[in-house]
Amino acid sequence: MAKKKRGKAHEEEASEAWLLPYSDLMTLLLALFIALFAITQTDQTKITALAQAFSAAFNMGGPSFFNQMGPNVSAQRQIISDEDVGNNAYLQENQSLESIQRQLEEYIEQNNLQDQLSTQLEEEGLMIRIKEKALFPSGSADLVPESARIGPIVAGLLASIPERVLISGHTDTDPISNARFPSNWELSSTRALTFMKYLLSINQDLNPARFSAIGYGEYRPIANNDTVEGKQNNRRVEILIARTLRFNPNEGITSQTDADIVAK
Repeated sequence: MAKKKRGKAHEEEASEAWLLPYSDLMTLLLALFIALFAITQTDQTKITALAQAFSAAFNMGGPSFFNQMGPNVSAQRQIISDEDVGNNAYLQENQSLESIQRQLEEYIEQNNLQDQLSTQLEEEGLMIRIKEKALFPSGSADLVPESARIGPIVAGLLASIPERVLISGHTDTDPISNARFPSNWELSSTRALTFMKYLLSINQDLNPARFSAIGYGEYRPIANNDTVEGKQNNRRVEILIARTLRFNPNEGITSQTDADIVAK
């Protein structure tokens, strides 16, 4: 009888031997799923709490696998945070430029300046275009009295924002050659500089360090110089309120330098 009892006990012990490797496998799978879950999260506080809890459950006082996750997850969160900050800054700046554009468009409509002044929101920033007749006599860089309808409102809007401002002069292809302006280069450059100084003189809140002036002559037309209307459109002064940040789908949010603006 005793032999039979020992035989039954031996059979019971053999039937329960699978429990040990099974429990080890379940523990490893649980640890793997927790690790994968933590890696995909951006909440560092929750990840740290999980790591501490499972370290206590699965370790016997030695180094924890979960402790190695901290720096990597933290670095991932830092990258995401930087991207969020860049996106928010870009969107805020874009909203600011859109607000300036709306205010100027309202002023243009109220004062019937559609044939003299226009705005366009571009990749580089907010472009304000002023035709020659609103600022200068033909072939001259001396401001006409009518420029007072545009200068103060533009200066006031520029004073309300921190972005850099590039003022550029443009001409048509008709050549000019006199004692003051040997070529269109000199005429366009002098017009840009004259208008920039005018804006700075009528609004003391403008910081001169934000401003620069350049002349492009006839080399950046926006219309066909073969027509009278096209030449009128090309004779202009442009004010570019340059974005501080620029969105590049391949590189994300990047800063825009003066060299980037002039090159374009």
